[in-house]
Amino acid sequence: MLSSPLDLSNLGTTVGSSTGSTSASNATSPQASQDRFLKLLVAQLNNQDPLNPMDNAQMTTQMAQINTVSGIQELNLTLKGMAEQYSAMQAMQGTSLIGRQALVEGSQLTFDGSVGKGAIALDAAASQVTVDVIGTNGALLGSVNLGALGPGQHAFNWDAQDTRPASVGSFQIRATQGGQPVAATPLMQLSVSSVGFASGAMNLQLQDGRTLAYSQVRAFM
Repeated sequence: MLSSPLDLSNLGTTVGSSTGSTSASNATSPQASQDRFLKLLVAQLNNQDPLNPMDNAQMTTQMAQINTVSGIQELNLTLKGMAEQYSAMQAMQGTSLIGRQALVEGSQLTFDGSVGKGAIALDAAASQVTVDVIGTNGALLGSVNLGALGPGQHAFNWDAQDTRPASVGSFQIRATQGGQPVAATPLMQLSVSSVGFASGAMNLQLQDGRTLAYSQVRAFM
């Protein structure tokens, strides 16, 4: 005869060989858990010791347990649905980034014909900003006078004219405010060629062949 409280540890799994083919989603659903609980409860009531029946406190405890189990399962299903929606939104966002210009840290120019493109990020306002273009041999190839700029990110273009893009090495930033240097970060303008996902995170493949995490991109243009 049975008089001890029900064991709810197996409510999330399939009971009996007759239900062995039930899908995992049905086996772990709140409704399936409640059905198994009620079957176990009826079996216990039918086989309890008449001289030592289950008291109201035991019944109340077991009902509270099944409500807790069902609540957790419903919460898990809700969170799973939210995760699936978030992944779908990420995929839609990712496709909209293809073809756009991403700003990433780097001091190389990207060329569109004879025009070199780059960007800078200033930590503070500067009264004078100049970008120097350096060749692969270390020689100064030209400069871009950007004048006064506020803090933040700023794009610029450099007309290479007769200079071959292959001979351009990098660019350097000279930024001052009242004769004092202002910290500046060089940025590259790179087109997004494709978007992928790994372990739930978005990755971007850029035109130079690099693959970066979405969090590594400063901004999109």
